[in-house]
Amino acid sequence: MITQEQIPAVLEHPVYDAEGNKIGDANHVFFDDATGRPEWVSIKTGFFGTSESFVPIREAVMVEDHLEVPYAKGMIKDAPNVDVDSGGHLSESEEVRLYEHYGIAWDDAWQQANQPGGGGWAHSGTAGTTAATGTADMNMATSEDEAMTRSEEHMHVGAERYETGRARLRKYVVTEEVQQTVPLRHEEVRVVREPITDANVGDALSGAEISEAEHEVTLHAERPVVETETVPVERVRLSTEEVTEEETVTGQVRKERIATDGIEDDDEGRPRR
Repeated sequence: MITQEQIPAVLEHPVYDAEGNKIGDANHVFFDDATGRPEWVSIKTGFFGTSESFVPIREAVMVEDHLEVPYAKGMIKDAPNVDVDSGGHLSESEEVRLYEHYGIAWDDAWQQANQPGGGGWAHSGTAGTTAATGTADMNMATSEDEAMTRSEEHMHVGAERYETGRARLRKYVVTEEVQQTVPLRHEEVRVVREPITDANVGDALSGAEISEAEHEVTLHAERPVVETETVPVERVRLSTEEVTEEETVTGQVRKERIATDGIEDDDEGRPRR
């Protein structure tokens, strides 16, 4: 269990789940009104730490410079959102909701707080828990330190990868007309007349002297024939490249200022002359 002396080492330090995943940074620690023992720790989650999730601190342990809790990161981020009143208290109904989310029975939690030496249970009525918002509250409660601790928020800007769109390749078929000239041959009939000579007189006198006859010639021609074949012409693929651009991010951070009574000083604490 985390002790009060360890609270300054918990606040503003990383919190990891049971599997070693970072959840966020510890923001507040809530104490039991009756026992004064730490009961809950709120963790800043989200991209800019704008969300805050509650997790039981009773079984948490400090490991080097961070806090480890025996719950999964997803369970912690899905914890019910609760409102803390102006006095820094959780209502009984809100605390019951948190215990139910983490599978802790309200009766078991009450019995553990009221066991011998437990110091009693603060929520048997309507009381809530008190919040420790920084080391200044702990110093005031546990010591007589006369100094104040001034804190301020620092803005941490990171980068988050998200999907901006999709690109795809789609192949489809189009039909185009192609013209190509090809030579074509065909046969035509010509009448050839030859005079009777000594070379062909024998052929001329081989038939009957007077008769009827027919002679037939077959004509040929060429016509165009179209054939197609599929051949690969190129390969097309998609690739991505990263382009780095600079963007200015504006946010708000809170800073504590310490005012003095009886003397005039500047923001750095130096007396004005």
